Amino acid sequence: MKKFIGTGVALVTPFNKDTSVDTNALTNIVNHVIDGGIEYLVVLGTTAESAVLTKEEKQLVIDTIVKANNKRLPIILGIGGNNTAAVVNELKTTNLEAVDAVLSVSPFYNKPTQEGIYQHFKAVAEASPKPIVLYNVPGRTASNVLPETVIRLANDFENIIAVKEAAGDIVQAMRLIKEAPKDFLVISGDDMITLPMVLAGGAGVISVIGQGYPKEFSEMVRLGLAGNVKEANELHYKIMPSIDYIFEEGNPAGIKAVFEKLNLSTPTVRLPLVEASAALKQKLNNFTDTLNS
Repeated sequence: MKKFIGTGVALVTPFNKDTSVDTNALTNIVNHVIDGGIEYLVVLGTTAESAVLTKEEKQLVIDTIVKANNKRLPIILGIGGNNTAAVVNELKTTNLEAVDAVLSVSPFYNKPTQEGIYQHFKAVAEASPKPIVLYNVPGRTASNVLPETVIRLANDFENIIAVKEAAGDIVQAMRLIKEAPKDFLVISGDDMITLPMVLAGGAGVISVIGQGYPKEFSEMVRLGLAGNVKEANELHYKIMPSIDYIFEEGNPAGIKAVFEKLNLSTPTVRLPLVEASAALKQKLNNFTDTLNS
């Protein structure tokens, strides 16, 4: 799955001021990240505020991105949840023709055991007509998918091709990289430790900040993959402050503030999230001005 090596971006869902989906802004964002050099698109992940979109809005987002992309880049679609039967049904009933893989988050809130997590993804793998990228994000799910569970799934199911690892634990990531089957991809889900993971043997990142500054972030990842450590580190430390900023008041409020500065979309988010504060916007505006100067 070489198409998923490098930088993917977890696209936002831009809203108009009345919180309706802004398809024009979404089209512009897709073009912005493609022009910036990213390698693939991730649709309807956490950053897309998928938890507060209706079924009809989700389809609108998918259709808009597919049309804007126009087959230029691979697409990964988020289909996951904590009701295994519902996830399986969604996989079986969703038209997946235009997507290349599915990103499926570990069950949240229920706090299953490792065996429960394995059985959940076994059902997902057996139902999916597309390759599966596991998503481990303990900060949101309240349970950690341990490396041995990921490796067990990778060995048992050919269509489980990768993991988006967002535990924020470089040691855990290194264990995954060390033990994973040859062609299995360990993808960073944490912008701050993307470069260390890549230099340790990771395949790249599914990024939030990468859609705000796609040129710089994707180049950093390519340099890391090529082993150009000095140049990659220079870009990493240049971008680093913005990663802290965009998560300071929650995701995607921070990255939407960046898009406001770039005149790509409004900063509007849906409750229970709230728009970034004026103080945070000023920090991001200053950073963006400095980066582009």
